[in-house]
Amino acid sequence: MNAIDILTPMMVLAGWTMIILIWLYATRIPAMSKAKIDLQDALEQDMSSKIPLKVRQIADNYNHLLEQPPLFYAVVLAIAAMGHVDALAVNAAWAYVGLRILHSLVQCTYHKVMHRWALFMLSSIALGVLVVSELIKLFG
Repeated sequence: MNAIDILTPMMVLAGWTMIILIWLYATRIPAMSKAKIDLQDALEQDMSSKIPLKVRQIADNYNHLLEQPPLFYAVVLAIAAMGHVDALAVNAAWAYVGLRILHSLVQCTYHKVMHRWALFMLSSIALGVLVVSELIKLFG
C-alpha cells in the first residue's frame, strides 16, 4: 500500500465538506432573505431563531466537519509521510469518512440525535484505531 491509498479518503472527506458548504449557502441565503435578515444585523445579534431548523442543521453540520476531522487530516498526513500505510490504516480511514458522511446525512435531513450520536461515536472509534495503531508503530 502507498500514500495515495490513505490520502484518497482524506480528499473524499474534504470534498464532502465542500458539498456541505454549498448546501449551506444554497439554503441559508434564501432563508435569510425570506426572514429579511440584514447581514450587518446578523453580525451584531443572534439571528438563528429566525432561520428554520432545517437550514441551521446544515450550518451546524458544516461546523462539525471543521471540529474533529482536522485531527483525522493530520493523522492521515502523518501516516502517509512516515510511510506507515497499511490495510488497517486505510480501512479505518475509509470507515471514518463513510461514517462522517452518514453523520452529515442524518444531521442535514431527518436529524435523529441518537442516530447521529451513534455515527459520531463509531467514527471516533475509527479515528482512535488510526491514532492508536500509528502510535504502536512508532513506539511499540
